[in-house]
Amino acid sequence: MADVNRGNRPLSPHLSIYRPQITSISSILTRITGNALIVAGLLIVWWFLAASSGPDYFAVADGFLRSWFGNLVLTLSLLGLWYHTLAGIRHLIWDNAMMLELELAEKLGWGCIAGSVVLTIITLLIV
Repeated sequence: MADVNRGNRPLSPHLSIYRPQITSISSILTRITGNALIVAGLLIVWWFLAASSGPDYFAVADGFLRSWFGNLVLTLSLLGLWYHTLAGIRHLIWDNAMMLELELAEKLGWGCIAGSVVLTIITLLIV
């Protein structure tokens, strides 16, 4: 290949050049929520282990999870769980080669975000 002077451009789009789109943001959020759910799962396992260890240790774990910080973590975990579920359904739709057009893909991304917020609120009201 000829040595072509390409100037001072990066070889591929960089974060300072590339404009984030809802499809890329929702993909990143899916990865973040998947990893965050691991932390939430560990907290719940800790709570169960504390419950089986005795009343003193359970009081510590239960006190943490019922504190304002514990409630915040569990509420955000619920939001992450709903988002991750809806994003998984979105990927199942895409795996069937449906709704791949840009406009529909963007609507699915916004639907995952809005749907997870609505489902989180409904779940908190029910529980």
